[in-house]
Amino acid sequence: MNERIIYLDNNATTPLHPEVIKELTNSFNIYGNPSSMHFFGREAISKVEWARKQVALLINAEENEIIFTAGGSESNNMVLKQFLLTSASSKRNKIITSVIEHPSVLETVRELGNEGMETVFIGVDGKGRINIDELEKAVDNKTALVSIMLANNEIGTIQNLKKISSIAHRNGALMHSDAVQALGKIKVDVKQLEIDFLSFSGHKFYGPKGVGGLYIKKGLKIASFIHGGHQEKGLRAGTVNGPGIAGVGKAAEMALLEFEVENRKIEGMRDRLETGLLKSIPDIEINGDSDHRLPGTLNISFPGAEGESILLYLDLAGVAVSTGSACATGSLEPSHVLIATGVDIENAHGSIRFSFGRFNVEEDVDYVLSILPDIIEKIRKMSTFSPGNKLGDA
Repeated sequence: MNERIIYLDNNATTPLHPEVIKELTNSFNIYGNPSSMHFFGREAISKVEWARKQVALLINAEENEIIFTAGGSESNNMVLKQFLLTSASSKRNKIITSVIEHPSVLETVRELGNEGMETVFIGVDGKGRINIDELEKAVDNKTALVSIMLANNEIGTIQNLKKISSIAHRNGALMHSDAVQALGKIKVDVKQLEIDFLSFSGHKFYGPKGVGGLYIKKGLKIASFIHGGHQEKGLRAGTVNGPGIAGVGKAAEMALLEFEVENRKIEGMRDRLETGLLKSIPDIEINGDSDHRLPGTLNISFPGAEGESILLYLDLAGVAVSTGSACATGSLEPSHVLIATGVDIENAHGSIRFSFGRFNVEEDVDYVLSILPDIIEKIRKMSTFSPGNKLGDA
């Protein structure tokens, strides 16, 4: 392994914020069961409620609209699967989502379809933006829920969620958004976006893994996901992870204080890397929407070079990147997101996602620019790549 280590895979997970580490360390000493009525329990539950308030402030919600879960995937399942319970007795038995969602949404919706619900998967344009005309035609008086992610984890494209919400609500449907990649990176205001349910995960904005949550708009009811206790409004039974929740609360607090300054810096590094790579490496293609994307996300296809080869060469040089979403690691299938945007299979296989975070520095960009052109040239020579002939002569 190279002596220099650079982490450019922050969309997969983020390092802990220093203040979160302090919060976790202190909270481990608060060992009481938050459900107990004695002093130790009250001390523990007060820390959980403090964290609930911090998350609410981050997304402009009320404290009683936030429940804590084990992460974004659980939160997504919690929202989606409740509709299976009510579809048999309701005229609204249709769920609509997009073709570029996280697997925790896509696979759950497919399972709901297998159980008899009507499911619709809306396409996207070449930049990964939802086809609004297609959505408007699909949403009708049978639609129970529209579930569209706020920002994509692979290409960083940000959706016009307010417009999508208005289409859902105009037809009497509820609106859910997987906002796991958005919190801490862009402003998220559930009231302004008119969202009914919103999923989040702490480890995407410098909090601990295994803790996330769900925003449920006041007045809406949702089925219990785990039975057996009164915790989290009776929706998720079991002793809550007090220290982990405190860590997420601190991460939310720090995000609200710092994200504007941090993300301007992050966006600058991303843009500098993009500009440098476009100048130094011929025949590369930027994926996603350059005008509406997360500040730290850069997804590039390198025709004639396999993404896995690029990743391994960069890893040997001390740079950590991704060939797609972390949840798809080990799969030989090309990114479903890139394919949905019209990227051909070869280019999808040759894509790399660089995702910056608060701990990256300008020297990281310099280092990648100094090594990646030679890596791509070496791989392309082995694959007999030539401009205008993406498959080479083989």
